[in-house]
Amino acid sequence: MESLDPRVRLAWVVGALVPGGVILAAGLVAERVGAPVSPAWAAAVALGVVVLGLGAAVVRYRVWRFEVREDSLYLVRGVLTRVDTSVPYVRVQHVDTRRGPVERALGLASVVVYTAGSRGADITIPGLTPARASELRERLRELATESEFDAV
Repeated sequence: MESLDPRVRLAWVVGALVPGGVILAAGLVAERVGAPVSPAWAAAVALGVVVLGLGAAVVRYRVWRFEVREDSLYLVRGVLTRVDTSVPYVRVQHVDTRRGPVERALGLASVVVYTAGSRGADITIPGLTPARASELRERLRELATESEFDAV
């Protein structure tokens, strides 16, 4: 099975810094308007959120794997709950590559697989190099097209 680019851990850490910063800022604002919130308490909560995010990034990276199989895309992921997903190519509607600002800064991309009959449960494979993401998108598109002809 294929693992993600190690730089994805940094993207996930940045994702943990954002809620920590929001909690700290909210605590400082609350203290300024006279709410009974100590800045030290807000800083402690923010630090806790960031530390949990760091731990989750490490575990998440160790678990995240995917494989392009003959008849399906297979993924294993999850920190507290392990999720094994098999997406048959006949269910694939379309495939995109996506690069958010943090991913662009780190030289990463994601592949998003949209499936038939799902409501917001589409699959995203993060932490790929842009070249690998494009290659994977095209391979999944070919496999989806082939399976569509096989199903008819």
